[in-house]
Amino acid sequence: MKFVYFTHSLASCWNHGNAHFLRGVLRALHAHGHATAAWEPAKGWSRENLLRDHGVAGMAAFHAAYPDLHARTYTMPAEVEAALDGADVVIAHEWNEPWLIATLGRVRRRAGSRFLLLFHDTHHRAVSDPDTLRTFDLEDYDGILAFGEALAAVYRRWGWGGRAFVWHEAADITLFRPPMPADAPRHGLVWIGNWGDDERSAELETFLLRPARALGMGLDIHGVRYPPYALATLASYGARYRGWVPNVHVPKIFARHAATVHVPRRFYVDALPGIPTIRVFEALACGIPLVSAPWRDDEGLFRAGEHYLAAPDEAGMIRHLRDLRDDPILRVTLADAGRRAIEAGHSCAHRAAELLDIVAAIGGDRRSALPETAA
Repeated sequence: MKFVYFTHSLASCWNHGNAHFLRGVLRALHAHGHATAAWEPAKGWSRENLLRDHGVAGMAAFHAAYPDLHARTYTMPAEVEAALDGADVVIAHEWNEPWLIATLGRVRRRAGSRFLLLFHDTHHRAVSDPDTLRTFDLEDYDGILAFGEALAAVYRRWGWGGRAFVWHEAADITLFRPPMPADAPRHGLVWIGNWGDDERSAELETFLLRPARALGMGLDIHGVRYPPYALATLASYGARYRGWVPNVHVPKIFARHAATVHVPRRFYVDALPGIPTIRVFEALACGIPLVSAPWRDDEGLFRAGEHYLAAPDEAGMIRHLRDLRDDPILRVTLADAGRRAIEAGHSCAHRAAELLDIVAAIGGDRRSALPETAA
């Protein structure tokens, strides 16, 4: 089959964590023998910010790590329509312009358009900004790919019923894996994430900045969109701000540190529980011990205490980080268990297989709904 994916960006991961998952799934589909094409807007926000800050060199890491993947760009509807030629499955990410979503639906509506059309949602706007999300014209879409059950349930309430499928993110274990040699020295804490819109600023102080300072553990922070007051906050706690890092370099950064912390945004704690960020998959895949701030893993993707440690409050975070700092056996045991969990069910290869099952299910339902003369 030929899969065509319309993403915000394949080449840029600037404030675009889903790029990791997309790259990994496309690579896995190739391994299954399928053709793929990824399209992104020529002036997309992530791409433009990366070029502004780092120039074309900012994309060099992506091209080096994924020579088998290519990002095609479009600027107008005619280019979008041409990109659909020969497609069997078309997927549109929710971080796209409404006109793109509508254009795909319009082509899908035409007689003779044979491809399946899916909408892929990996954000919290369905609960944080539903009016904006509802500006998307999804009438002619065949199904929803939601990156968690809580989000899929929102679409079911909106009338999608059995056409809203759970499709979690995952780790690309062709790149995200433990370092070799495994016994290389590790020091301090690392946190990789974007400051964003103050959706977790208080939580970062409670579960990351204050515990690191209390334990005297060096803390490196990577990410973008840190305003001056945020940088001042980091400095006041002695944290070292390292700026943007290409996503494909994350495994090397994890390999230098003793532990990392998961601090979910409030919407994923309060309104969309059970949905881990991509950083959870990355950390576990790379074999770095992980401690999480309060988060309800309602779907049971991982087991607290076995794959990661769960801190109920600031004191609990300090206790867990102290244990990891002082107990090398605990670090190794936790990291090994987390890695095995990823290998067992949460790699991009697993998600590619799940996507093929979803496509088969939707395709079967669609065929059964056709009149016999049109079958």
